[in-house]
Amino acid sequence: MAAAEHDSVPQRLDDPAHAVRREPVGRSPEHAEPSRFLPHVQGLRAIAVLLVVLYHFWPGRLPGGYVGVDVFFVISGFLITGHLMRELTATGTVRLGQFWARRARRLLPASLLVLLVCALVAASPYLMPVSGLQREISEILASTFYVENWYLAFTSADYLNHAGDPSMVQHYWSLSLEEQFYVLWPLIMLFAAWAGVRWFGGRTRRVILITLAVVSAASLVFCIVFTLTDPAPAYFVTFGRMWEFGLGAMLALVPALRIRNAVGSFLLGWAGILALVYTAFRFDASTPFPGYSALLPALGAAAVIAASNSERWWYPTRLLAVPPMRFTGDISYSLYLWHWPLIVIAPSVPFWGLTIYHRVALLLLCFVLAWLTKRFVEDPFRGWKVLTARPAKVSLWASLVAMVLVAGTAGGAWALNAPAYREGVEQLAELRESPPECFGAASVLDPSCGGERVSTAILPSPGFAGVDKPADEQCFVQLNGAEPVVCEFGSDAADAPTVALIGDSHAFQLLPTFQRIAQENGWRLVTYVKGACPWSATPLATSGAFGDACTQWREAVTADLVADPPDVVFTAAIATTPYASAGFASSYDAAVAGYREAWSTMTEAGVPIVTVVDNPVWETDPNKCLRTRDVAACDGARAEVLVAEDPLREAAEGQELVTLLDFTDVFCDEDSCFPVVGNANVYRDQDHLTVTFADTLAPAYTAALREAMGR
Repeated sequence: MAAAEHDSVPQRLDDPAHAVRREPVGRSPEHAEPSRFLPHVQGLRAIAVLLVVLYHFWPGRLPGGYVGVDVFFVISGFLITGHLMRELTATGTVRLGQFWARRARRLLPASLLVLLVCALVAASPYLMPVSGLQREISEILASTFYVENWYLAFTSADYLNHAGDPSMVQHYWSLSLEEQFYVLWPLIMLFAAWAGVRWFGGRTRRVILITLAVVSAASLVFCIVFTLTDPAPAYFVTFGRMWEFGLGAMLALVPALRIRNAVGSFLLGWAGILALVYTAFRFDASTPFPGYSALLPALGAAAVIAASNSERWWYPTRLLAVPPMRFTGDISYSLYLWHWPLIVIAPSVPFWGLTIYHRVALLLLCFVLAWLTKRFVEDPFRGWKVLTARPAKVSLWASLVAMVLVAGTAGGAWALNAPAYREGVEQLAELRESPPECFGAASVLDPSCGGERVSTAILPSPGFAGVDKPADEQCFVQLNGAEPVVCEFGSDAADAPTVALIGDSHAFQLLPTFQRIAQENGWRLVTYVKGACPWSATPLATSGAFGDACTQWREAVTADLVADPPDVVFTAAIATTPYASAGFASSYDAAVAGYREAWSTMTEAGVPIVTVVDNPVWETDPNKCLRTRDVAACDGARAEVLVAEDPLREAAEGQELVTLLDFTDVFCDEDSCFPVVGNANVYRDQDHLTVTFADTLAPAYTAALREAMGR
């Protein structure tokens, strides 16, 4: 998300000395030349923020809305480069202190206000799980000092994968990247200007243009290559995004790129808007992004900016300048800041649901908060004479003090909850080692337990279930990875029976349980697991790099299995996986056929298959409800959370050497499904089991594997 740069937009960069005037010493001469405001750029900013916000509210309806951030980057490159170029031309230099102080006064007050609110929310165990406290505080600190994008890159976060439980401030990655742009870009331009004077006869403008073009081209190449080789961190790395700022910079530095011809402007503007609409609806999490795919929204944004003619009402430049669009553009910065924390927090608020009415109400609240922040925080601090009438260092030091105060508040939130965090860690370790009797699935499967499902005690606690997950992340292949990662556990004896665990994240969730089973039974466990890629012969409905990576991974896994067959295969998959239906009556039929074909590579060689009907999938993490409400109030309707027809069930029926496990009666009764069964907290997020609960299914898994190997 680009910062809210509301300054007027330059239109006479080709003649920067047209109306130069001297500026007071204490002020930045950044606007030494007057310029006209381009209302359609403000409207383009409105499109950008609406794309991002609606994507976060309804990702299934607008799967490519994340490209709004790329639009902001192009806008910022256009505006900031124009401002810096005017100052360089008018004064021969850029007063970096003044420039950075102005950015700080404009951006930090609203940004730090939202971070402060997030730090206070993090301190509340009713609104935030204690298990996520460490990550929340770390990301608030990273966001406060504008390095959140690097934090996410180093922790291999996947922005486009909606699984898991993202932090309240994950969206600050784009703000961090943009602040880094504000630091680097004027330095690059100053160096180029110095080189122009020193070695190129004073041709500073041409040298600056060539330098920024070279930097942008190198950044684009880096972005494409890095996205193909390591897509998760590539999304956040600063240099991989610099070309988008550079694209906007070219528009600012080359006046000929801004089309004033009526027909050309009309066609160019609408082409740009259509490009943005196309990407918003056709791009999704499987699109290799940013990479070469980011060229389309970036060029679309550049086309809209370049369309300068506004003579007729039906021109895009006029339509983007209507009052509602300009208002949304005015509050876009604060709207971006507020919307994501509210989305994360809202499900944990008592009596707040996830219906369409709740979502719309929350969206309206975002607009109200954004307007209030713009009116009473952004604008007042921007022109606060206490800072503007003093040297730049006063603003910079004040900004640093404010950042330290926010960081201190976040540290206080950690200190307040650290004892509960340590207690949760200890409780979880004890629970795994010595679970109580009739705990979890045993309360239903063991006749001697009487079928008790719930009680007042919930283990692990709702605030700590999020960390009750497999620890061996190195065994899990991420979404765009194609190379199998084989992990081995258990016995290393040459004659030890081999169990292969294969599948997507719903197979990976069982890894600690299967490690324990292998250790206790003297078996060898080998694993092949990849995110959102079940073991099947049917291609995924999601095309592109992600679908191709899944197909390549499956083929390589099957080749490994055929070359060195295990004694038994256990496979699991999420029931909602979208499969391509080409050649079949439906995607369901395609899924059934794909599972059977994949399994046949083993069963025809005499290797038995054990599989399991998928567990319920909730709309949101039930722990958010359990933290604030009674257990009974958090049940889910069976028809809403349980897939009625899991293709795994039909694929297994009537197949030789295939065993099907079905724990539906453990998770649900005839009407409802339960987040707590036999005192055990079943889920760590909306669809993955806690390791604690999976362990209570171990006797059933063990019996099925033994029976399969004994055939």
